[in-house]
Amino acid sequence: MLKLKYLFENYDLAKEALKKWEYDMDTLDQMLSQFRISSNAIYPFTQGGKVCFLRLAPIEEKMEKNVAGEMEFIDFLVHRGYPALEPLKAKTGDVFLKISTQWGEYFATAFRRVCGIPIEDTDFSSEIVFEYGKALGKLHALSTEYIPKHKKWTHVDVLEWIELTLREYHAKDDIIAALSVLKKELNKLSVCKDNYGLIHYDFEVDNVFFDKKNGTCAVIDFDDGMYHWYILDIEQVFESLEDELSDEALETAKNLFVDGYRNEHSYTEEMEAVRPLMRRFIDLYGYARLIRCVAEKFSDEPEWLVTLRKKLDNIIVDKETDIINT
Repeated sequence: MLKLKYLFENYDLAKEALKKWEYDMDTLDQMLSQFRISSNAIYPFTQGGKVCFLRLAPIEEKMEKNVAGEMEFIDFLVHRGYPALEPLKAKTGDVFLKISTQWGEYFATAFRRVCGIPIEDTDFSSEIVFEYGKALGKLHALSTEYIPKHKKWTHVDVLEWIELTLREYHAKDDIIAALSVLKKELNKLSVCKDNYGLIHYDFEVDNVFFDKKNGTCAVIDFDDGMYHWYILDIEQVFESLEDELSDEALETAKNLFVDGYRNEHSYTEEMEAVRPLMRRFIDLYGYARLIRCVAEKFSDEPEWLVTLRKKLDNIIVDKETDIINT
């Protein structure tokens, strides 16, 4: 999530950035009003009557090599026939820009809307969950073949970022100790092209869309991708499913998902055994991002921000408990 100071809408900024792309003027204000902001600011617009999305992020919130690496990986996937979201070229022909504005410097990208509906809005039928698993298995299979020119950060880079963030924002000693233990345990894991590569990191039910017409899934939001063990993506999928399904339905869905995944890529006992370790990585990374997000306080915060801060503070406390007690 972006720092709280960036969670305010800025239509003028969006309009300034959109000058770099072709867009439909007559629908702009109505479309922009449907914005959302979390890890990026996302502003809908139309181009030739088709829905697209402008994505903006302050440069202090992102690494340029990660943005470049993301766009390169998406291009690779699309050219290999994988149903990833399609980047929209700016007037310059570029798929991502660094723009200077009166509000600061931003990374700007734009994408066409994918077909279908989010998995979270489906009935989680056997067909859908199987295809969901296939989509991730195919992604990992293609990742084993991918040779980047712009390499995104690795799990080692992320661990270093986590430690710096924990220390900067004065995390508890027990949290820092948990990170040290995690590093040692991750160092023991085997690394090969079949179990480690560029992962999605956010392959959850709101970022994968099922298209009933052709019976396949399309994938969005590759922003958080990193080089890591593939099993981490699966662990996040399972947690995402836990929030949607009953205990009985959950076990069936997990098995169907793995069956679909195995249709495209291997799923070994070794991978299954380290899922708890992946959860500890996810929790520590998420914790570090959250304490950074909420650290800065403002006078006269609007009610929605007060409510959001309380919600995030509660999540932080829960994560602290999970990390320390694991």
